[in-house]
Amino acid sequence: MKIGVPKETASGERRVALVPEVVRKLSAEHELLVERGAGAAALIPDELYAQAGAKLVAAGEPFTAELVVKVAPPSDEEIERLRADSVLIGFLAPLTNGAGIAAIARTGATSFALESIPRISRAQSMDALSSQANIAGYRSALIAAQELGRFFPMLMTAAGTVKPATVLVLGVGVAGLQAIATARRLGAVVQGFDVRAAVKEQVESLGAKFLEFDLGGDLEGAGGYAKELTAEQQQRQQELMVEAIGKVDVVITTALVPGRRAPILVTEEAVHAMKPGSVIVDLAGEQGGNCALSKPGETVIEQGVKILAPLNVPSTLAEHASSLYARNIEALLKLMLKEGQLALDFDDEVIAGACITRGGEIVNEAARAAAAAPSRQ
Repeated sequence: MKIGVPKETASGERRVALVPEVVRKLSAEHELLVERGAGAAALIPDELYAQAGAKLVAAGEPFTAELVVKVAPPSDEEIERLRADSVLIGFLAPLTNGAGIAAIARTGATSFALESIPRISRAQSMDALSSQANIAGYRSALIAAQELGRFFPMLMTAAGTVKPATVLVLGVGVAGLQAIATARRLGAVVQGFDVRAAVKEQVESLGAKFLEFDLGGDLEGAGGYAKELTAEQQQRQQELMVEAIGKVDVVITTALVPGRRAPILVTEEAVHAMKPGSVIVDLAGEQGGNCALSKPGETVIEQGVKILAPLNVPSTLAEHASSLYARNIEALLKLMLKEGQLALDFDDEVIAGACITRGGEIVNEAARAAAAAPSRQ
């Protein structure tokens, strides 16, 4: 069977779906069509793919393969290259990319979104959201340390002692935990906040303090994500947050609700409570941001406070991000490929859960609702 790996065309996307290590394993049974230059932005030269057994091809040719693996959602031009017998795997943004999902469905192609893989134990090795969030959390702490303009660790010198920076991480999922761990390694005094009480132990295990507000019970939802707060709970949380934010040097925000705008955790009032020189790194920028003053992809300075909302943070560490992503793809393909051929078992909850389009229809209920939403406006 042929597996196609196109070069990513989305703006700022430096990752590649498969790396030579994984290509070498797959090439024993399959023909790998890798577009020339596909790995260049991730510092992976074409020669390594060739040595791993891939066939280097021109732009567009990877879409002639039965199975196409990508990172970013396909562009309109890429969607036009899909056929009814094509199988597409990648980040497809099924809850926010309604028009794109509908276009994929019209081609008749079968598509699988890595965002929709069920969060169950046996699917952990396929969880690309987590592998990439880990990178984003790590990078967010480094961005904060670089932008702060003060030391992160405590320093004891002949000229006196410099106090350590104080960091507050809002949203303690995979990205948040990695941000906490990295900020701690850099020597900062760290707090973590999440509406899910279950993460307190994880925060404390990293040597950080868990910031607790009483918002009315445990607010953990399906799949380990936080539930969306009521309007009253959001207002109460924001009020309590102002004082806590005003005491720290750095705030890193990671809170997301799948398919919805990111919740506002850092209000304008909270930003004004921070001292000049403080930094906010908003990892939720692609879903509107957790800070009321964030501008996705930009840096804003408000009363001396620097607010950064970087986009596609994992892509800034493209080499390792691609390696982890490729291993997620490899794990998923082990479920899909049998004796060198596609064998899609839609009775398997992982296969069924990740499938977005099939036979000309959008088969994922949430994605179908997202695709229909524009027509109701």
